[in-house]
Amino acid sequence: MTDLSITRPVEASASEGLRAMMRGFPTGVAVVTGVDLAGQPWGLTCSSVCSVSLDPPTLLVCLRAGSPTLAAIQARGAFSVNLLHEDARATAELFASGDPDRFDRVRWEQDVDAAGPHLADDAHAIADCRVAMTQPVGDHVVVFGEATRVHGQDACRPLLYGLRSYGRWSPADVSAGHRT
Repeated sequence: MTDLSITRPVEASASEGLRAMMRGFPTGVAVVTGVDLAGQPWGLTCSSVCSVSLDPPTLLVCLRAGSPTLAAIQARGAFSVNLLHEDARATAELFASGDPDRFDRVRWEQDVDAAGPHLADDAHAIADCRVAMTQPVGDHVVVFGEATRVHGQDACRPLLYGLRSYGRWSPADVSAGHRT
């Protein structure tokens, strides 16, 4: 059995403790994308995505202050959230790397109604969002986006991230659902 303890010595900072705590909280993986005013695509891997409201349909994403992706999203007032499927680990790692050529290394598309680039080969669901509000918090900015369009593939399972590694739901986990 693996010890997932997050207990820290008394002298450890609260930020180190929070980092350790959140490492043990598995989550889905998204690539948040936008386009700057010059038409250049931007994107980054993000696990800080949350549903906020169904009326109006609103998501939030937390992005690092100073990120070029955040700057593009704020300039255009729109972004897309690409929820990655379980076979898209390479894309998650690529967009987490900051590689300046990342959009040259994956297939993406953007129709006239898209808020940002869609990674259709790698996403099990995509939401196009209009920026409703932003809120700086520490070294990040919380971006609230009202979803204007959502589409997905029901047959795909999400890519998961936790304990500093990517993972999949096992078939037993999926078939068991959330029974206790």
